Amino acid sequence: MTTTTARMARRPQLSEEIADLVGNQIMAGDLRPGTFIRLDETATSLGVSVTPVREALLTLKGEGLVDLVPRRGYSVSPLSRQDIEDIFWIQLTLARRLISRAFENFDDTDRAELNRLVDEFAEAAGAGTTAPIVQAQHRIYRMINLSANSDKLVRILATVSRYIPVHVYAADPEWCAEQTALNRDLAAAATENDAEKGLRSFETQFTDACARLIEHLETAGVWDEN
Repeated sequence: MTTTTARMARRPQLSEEIADLVGNQIMAGDLRPGTFIRLDETATSLGVSVTPVREALLTLKGEGLVDLVPRRGYSVSPLSRQDIEDIFWIQLTLARRLISRAFENFDDTDRAELNRLVDEFAEAAGAGTTAPIVQAQHRIYRMINLSANSDKLVRILATVSRYIPVHVYAADPEWCAEQTALNRDLAAAATENDAEKGLRSFETQFTDACARLIEHLETAGVWDEN
């Protein structure tokens, strides 16, 4: 039993975890548009029953990532370059408001904490292990989101960002170096209480992430037949 399978076998919200896993595979290009996702095969590979897999696919259908084909099951929906650009545009639009509010609310303790988290990311990026890199970047974003004190907006952003394959970025040393620099720019902006500088850092982050994901999907051949 793999680590992922063992973890799923003991978690109560299996359908959400499976939706996250399959959604990430779709957005990373591991599951191509038109690929059929078999309930039995997926359940067996994850060591779970068919029920949470079916629930997960219903969730993904509602979010436009899979289609239900009569008498055949679920297949991965088309995914275009424009779709990727739209997802990141929505993320950036929401993030602009969150970063502005966070900067309004930051105090000296918050600024010190942000600098500490940025240092943690740099350390994780230097070590080059994917999971700690993902976790360190998540902690930076979480700190900003909490500081923004805008719960509903954060929830909307989380929904839009749910299936972004962050592991793809974390496995790329070039992205890690770029993100380290951008995180330091963000921390410096917070220290200087310069919201415009903070916004520019966020805009660069999202623009770069969008371009990298499109390049990754192109390299993976997701659009070769289109």
